[in-house]
Amino acid sequence: MKSMLWVVLIMSCGATFISSLFPLYGEHYKLSSLEITILFAVYAAVLLPTLLVVGARGNAWGLKRVLRYSIWISVASTLLFLWNENIWMIYAARILEGIAYGAFTGTASAFLIKQTSKEKLGTAIKLSGVIVNIGFGLGPAISGLVIQYLQIDPLRLPYWFLLAMLASSLVVLEMLPKHEDAAAKKPAKMKLSLGIPTEIRSHFWSVIGLPIFTVFTLGGIVLSLIPSFVKNVIHTDNLSVSGLLILVLLGYGALMQFFPWPRNPVLRMRLSILFLAIGSWIIVVSGQNESLFLLWTGIFVQGIGAGWTFQTSLRFATQLPKPEERPRVISAFYLCAYAGFIVPPVGVGVLTQFFDLNLSLILLNIFAALIVVYVLAYSVRFHRHYVKSTVQ
Repeated sequence: MKSMLWVVLIMSCGATFISSLFPLYGEHYKLSSLEITILFAVYAAVLLPTLLVVGARGNAWGLKRVLRYSIWISVASTLLFLWNENIWMIYAARILEGIAYGAFTGTASAFLIKQTSKEKLGTAIKLSGVIVNIGFGLGPAISGLVIQYLQIDPLRLPYWFLLAMLASSLVVLEMLPKHEDAAAKKPAKMKLSLGIPTEIRSHFWSVIGLPIFTVFTLGGIVLSLIPSFVKNVIHTDNLSVSGLLILVLLGYGALMQFFPWPRNPVLRMRLSILFLAIGSWIIVVSGQNESLFLLWTGIFVQGIGAGWTFQTSLRFATQLPKPEERPRVISAFYLCAYAGFIVPPVGVGVLTQFFDLNLSLILLNIFAALIVVYVLAYSVRFHRHYVKSTVQ
């Protein structure tokens, strides 16, 4: 289990490794905020269909083989970043990274389950989600520290570190047994279904889909625009700050999932969505006051909300449907999540063509606040349904 979690950690680092370099690419290639957010969003745009296709066929192809190819595609992406001479190479590298992580993420969960004994399975699944979020935060933190304190060819040196990390994950993966099922080798029909059962449809969109969409929307803004926000609005030249902010948001949020209070999941959801909104507004205020302290505070509060919202919405996605409907509902859960990575960040990029970055973030926060108000109001109705369903 520990070895596979290491592989998950490294691949998650690679998925967000570029975030701290966005301001440098912006300066080097004269990119606007819109172009930077598109550079971020193309990753998610190819990740989702890859996740769905490989998730449907990965078992038939061989889980370990898919994981191996995923890491090699990530290596190819890193080499493109390393040798980039034109902006198209950066976009191509992001597309490859989206394919790599899309193929990896669902397959890694299935492979981890096969590597873990039944009595440790619950712990492994929970740790896997935490490790993914920590990895997402570590990637920008590592690249930001390398850029800031080594200051040697900053557009290329960080990727040598990433190559070494990916090499270690390949070595660890090859040491793991296959654990393939004989039946999995038989040809299987492609089945891609995201249908939400009618009886839980309104509950899904209101307490699962919209909350996780909001988490990834606000998280996507942090990953794509916070490096530029830190430099141009807060006016600090320390490039490691944005990476460490992302680590706090994602890593601390992941660790907060272990915090036991409140135990009631509906109350936990209400508090988490409030923390998300409060944290994002503190970030906006930090831009108006050019306060790094307020920015850290906002990220800290938003991190709590992100961790708890992810945890409770995924819990509802597994509890509400019948067992045979669960895979489709969880697939829809990730569809909503990655939609938040694509549409709103690009929308903010479009807004920056007409307004400054801080005002664009204010408009996004108004949009997110409307979602929060709706989720809180709907939670009253959902709480009655949840109590009945869990008592039965």
